[in-house]
Amino acid sequence: MSFDFPTFLVAATVLTGGIWLVDALVFAPRRRRLAAEQATGGDAGEAAGGAGARIPTPKPQYREPVIVEYARSFFPVILAVLLLRSFLVEPFRIPSGSMMPTLLVGDFILVNKFAYGLRWPVLNTKFLDLGEPERGDVVVFRFPQNESIDYIKRVVAVPGDQVYYRNKTLYVNGEPAAQVALPPYVGEGSGQSHTGALRAVEAIDGMEHEILINPRAGDLPLGCRVLADGPVTVPEGAYFVMGDNRDNSNDSRCWGFVPDDNLVGEAFAIWMHWDGGRDGFPVAFGRVGDVIH
Repeated sequence: MSFDFPTFLVAATVLTGGIWLVDALVFAPRRRRLAAEQATGGDAGEAAGGAGARIPTPKPQYREPVIVEYARSFFPVILAVLLLRSFLVEPFRIPSGSMMPTLLVGDFILVNKFAYGLRWPVLNTKFLDLGEPERGDVVVFRFPQNESIDYIKRVVAVPGDQVYYRNKTLYVNGEPAAQVALPPYVGEGSGQSHTGALRAVEAIDGMEHEILINPRAGDLPLGCRVLADGPVTVPEGAYFVMGDNRDNSNDSRCWGFVPDDNLVGEAFAIWMHWDGGRDGFPVAFGRVGDVIH
């Protein structure tokens, strides 16, 4: 069972903030009142002792409970993480090679959460529309067949587009995406098994990115039938996505369209790369800071 971190953050924010608020409104005033009453009683005791024998009365310390101290300390931190992760930037880790060579296994990426509008955490409902995905965008989304899993793919067609894939070539509205062949791919780390795959630069709406092709594989991954009978038209409120590793990707060719409601954000940068399958040191510092396009 996957850990639902957004729900945990919301629950932790409500819990710590609620404890702090209830204490501030109900219990803290009582502690201050008792402290004031004790202080007043102590002063009277000192005066009654006379000038020659002033015996100070100890003033009790009314410290706030430990649970309130922890809540007051953690609430601002948890709230800041919740706001940052929900509305600005969220980190993800690439677990598979479906987006090679653009993204490698072990890449840690940053996702822009407001590129396509702001959504309430946990509910995932949009409350402010700020934009829509464009062809060529690399997007993170909740997998339509299991929304507890996040996928990352490239948008190749938007609402109203007619899309087809034939002879390793992507067609959008009847126009083939231009490809320029490159030297065969040389894999690294966990992607070494892809060494020798054909590599090319593909252009979608003028945006260029590299793709990998296995000429011995069919146009559709095994068991995928969405494009088997010809072009399909992307419906309103949905997108057609594909992996850059064209013959090793579970994408829209297999299960259909990505609803707009499932979008998480746009991937824009690599902030770390850690791959235990690499020879020698597992960190590839040369990938840190790379912009995703």
